[in-house]
Amino acid sequence: VQLQASGGGLVQAGGSLRLSCAASGRTSSDYYVAWFRQAPGEEREFVAIMARNPGSIDYADSVKGRFTISRDNNGNTVYLQMNSLKPEDTAVYYCAAGSYFSKNQYRYNYWGQGTQVTVSS
Repeated sequence: VQLQASGGGLVQAGGSLRLSCAASGRTSSDYYVAWFRQAPGEEREFVAIMARNPGSIDYADSVKGRFTISRDNNGNTVYLQMNSLKPEDTAVYYCAAGSYFSKNQYRYNYWGQGTQVTVSS
């Protein structure tokens, strides 16, 4: 499966962005799809995950109540709606697909190229 992440940009604190992860080759409903992020000088960290049907979901504590992961009806695109953004959300965001419901980046076989999110204070 090939993944293409998009939707990043520059936004002021308190603003919103919606990231998209488009899957080709196989639909995202065949895999668990997660979002990770990596800030400069930091380790890549888990943000959110959506399971294959039925759609179990989990979030990192730092984004709970602010971010929402969802999937379109045909299963080809997974979204990350990010509201109430904070400067500490600044990072490159990656989507990933794998065969396990996991917060561990090493359990994922397929990665998108990353999209930059910058939140100004």
